[in-house]
Formats: sequence, structure tokens, C-alpha cells
Amino acid sequence: MKRVHVSVNVDNLEEAVRYYAALFGAEPDVLKEDYARFRLDEAG
Repeated sequence: MKRVHVSVNVDNLEEAVRYYAALFGAEPDVLKEDYARFRLDEAG
């Protein structure tokens, strides 16, 4: 299985987590004070 890692620096982590959670339809699997990680399953 191939994986792609993307890192995005943001000014407001809370706002970014809300945005990406809505975009991906999933909550982050890791959420820390200064870091969030979304691990998404590959579809199809």
C-alpha cells in the first residue's frame, strides 16, 4: 500500500481541524495542542 503524507502549517489549528473534519468526513485520529493527524482509508 502506498501512502501520501501532506503537512499543512496553519495559524488556527482548531479552525483547521473543523474544516478538514468536514471536508474528509472524519475526525483526526491524533489531536494534540499543536498537531492534528487525519489518517484516511483509501477508497476502492
